[in-house]
Amino acid sequence: MDRVTTVEANLDRYLEEAEPAPSALAPDAPLRTGSSLSAREAVALWRDQATSRTIDSEARRLKAEGRSFYTISSAGHEQNAVVGAHLRLTDPAFLHYRSGGFMMTRARKDPEVDPIRDTLLSICARKDDPISQGRHKVWGSRRLWVPPQTSTIASHLPKAVGMSFALGRARRLNHEHELPEDAIVMCSFGDASANHATALTGINSARYALRRGNPMPILFLCEDNGLGISVETPARWIRESFGGMRYLRYFDAEGEVDEVWDVVEEAVETCRTRRLPVFLRLETQRLWGHAGSDIESAYRTTAEIRATEARDPLLRNARRLVESGAATPNELRETLDALRARVRSAGEEASKRGHLSGIEEVAAPLAPWDEDRVRASATASVEPDRRREFWGDELPEEITTPVKRTMAAHLSAALADEMLRRPEVFVFGEDVGRKGGVYYVTAGLQKRFGQGRVVDTLLDETTILGVAQGAGLAGLLPVPEIQYLAYIHNAVDQLRGEASSLQFFSAGQFQNPMVVRVAGLAYQKGFGGHFHNDNSIGGLRDIPGLLLAVPSRGDDAVRMLRGCLATAAECGRVVVFLEPIALYHEKDLHQEGDGGWLSDYPRPGEALLPGEVGLQGDGDILLVSYANGFRMSLQARRILEEEHGIQVQVMDVRWLNPLPFSAIIGAARGKRAVLVVDECRRTGGGIAEAVVAELAEEGYGGRLASVRSPDTFVPLGPAADTVLLQTRNVVEAVLAL
Repeated sequence: MDRVTTVEANLDRYLEEAEPAPSALAPDAPLRTGSSLSAREAVALWRDQATSRTIDSEARRLKAEGRSFYTISSAGHEQNAVVGAHLRLTDPAFLHYRSGGFMMTRARKDPEVDPIRDTLLSICARKDDPISQGRHKVWGSRRLWVPPQTSTIASHLPKAVGMSFALGRARRLNHEHELPEDAIVMCSFGDASANHATALTGINSARYALRRGNPMPILFLCEDNGLGISVETPARWIRESFGGMRYLRYFDAEGEVDEVWDVVEEAVETCRTRRLPVFLRLETQRLWGHAGSDIESAYRTTAEIRATEARDPLLRNARRLVESGAATPNELRETLDALRARVRSAGEEASKRGHLSGIEEVAAPLAPWDEDRVRASATASVEPDRRREFWGDELPEEITTPVKRTMAAHLSAALADEMLRRPEVFVFGEDVGRKGGVYYVTAGLQKRFGQGRVVDTLLDETTILGVAQGAGLAGLLPVPEIQYLAYIHNAVDQLRGEASSLQFFSAGQFQNPMVVRVAGLAYQKGFGGHFHNDNSIGGLRDIPGLLLAVPSRGDDAVRMLRGCLATAAECGRVVVFLEPIALYHEKDLHQEGDGGWLSDYPRPGEALLPGEVGLQGDGDILLVSYANGFRMSLQARRILEEEHGIQVQVMDVRWLNPLPFSAIIGAARGKRAVLVVDECRRTGGGIAEAVVAELAEEGYGGRLASVRSPDTFVPLGPAADTVLLQTRNVVEAVLAL
């Protein structure tokens, strides 16, 4: 049965048969005594809701004709338009995919936005779509302050919480932002998604932040339709789960449109004036199944479907308007007829527009890059007098001249230098403040810059990366820390599905720049087992647009950090700065006491940008490596020369996503063999497969080989050495070549 036609016919029949009220309600009169919803606004809301519904119907028609690509509708969820009416254009909104009513009302506040045209262009995946340019059907608009979301499982909640937190933090840091002092953040999601770990994380972190004394003006809007595709949500589950939580104000909005209006008004006002998390459950219906491909009759009876259709908010609100005298049936019918004609025309026009074509056009906003701007930013420095006043007699480059220092010490100084010259830099993570990090890289930063800029967070990587996204959207330059590489895996979707996709799905109109510091890789001399000796970076290299930097030496780490922060600041990029734990405090290269892994602190103005590699030595065999593998390759180079008379050149690729293929191919040219020394796991864990494949495809004519760690987790104690690449393995591989 065609339920779209059935639902439309129900509304048409009512408007045809209904009798007008005995007397008309004045436009400014309340729809109900004691309510602040006027007749005029109620009629405007219904028009917004009818607009959303008509677009949904048109999407089904176009899809049936093969001209559109999206049929997850907002039908039955249109009461979210009430929330849109109460929020301001300066209240950022992170939206659930059934937010058509909300967007229509939001757009009504900006006459330059045409939500009908924009939505149909998005549904048809046309490149004239003003938000994603045809890359996805998303609810989003730069003018309306709606960053696009593609998530279906509430993975956008942590960044919405992060933005709420960051708004207060930005004001505390006197950081100028386009949003007003009393702005609030809204995020919407379904009742099924409310059970997801990411949703629970977001709600928990908002409560935690409030408990710690931070203002948290965030409105959690749970649109409860009682279904997660085919799985029913138990009655009262949302109320029972969230209604009694401390540090979270709970509201229930259901009933007639004016009753919903009054509850939403109180919820928004509470959030705005008291600056605390508010959970608003909005009763909704789900019409027409989960999506166009969903055969609802497979899991619901006809009686259940019809009962839901009888609660259609568009029908119910029309009845309320007619019976109250706010509108006549004929007025609503004329509105509906005009909307249907306008939407049909817009659908025909949208379906004729062009799609994105070609890789370059599709990928254009994925990884923006402006080398001149980045280099200028990376090599700039603070005024010498101000920097001298900050450091006193301990300028890093001066105190390391007589006594060279380790990577950890250099990184600590580099972070301080960057925080001094970039007031928007915001450092946070578990243990980074008072303790100074597990490996003391952030030691002293909180004392120097205050608790406003160096913040200890709760133990949750999803929250940490969510805060990073929100802080980036709020105009800060976040530098979050993840304590161990293994810990990022449980939160990697915040990088993959959310942070790294934002510029792509907004055509560069929204950015969440960040430099995520991660302590990682292995070789910790038996400490910690696989959670602290994680030798797989495949999950990070797999993320489109993400920049992955891995320094090997202390001086390189400083220069690369400057380049990474400049890249994030100037291009809005998401950067992971992976710091090899085993090299944090390493001093020696070949033998104990040689100090071969210590270095001077690079003076301000020295920087390394993505793609700039390091080369040492000369020979007709090239060793391509990074991090611990680079150090082992240098050790192997000396052994090969002294004991076997073989000379090799060693490359530190430094940048693992994207890999600097042009530099690798250039260095390989003229060499009789290339060996990739990859400390990470053999299959998909590191870079060897990609480097060998690229060289082969580019026609490299010499011998190709790799030496990698086996596919296993890293055990505790001395057994770790049996599964991790060693210097002797590198020597043996070169001899085999």
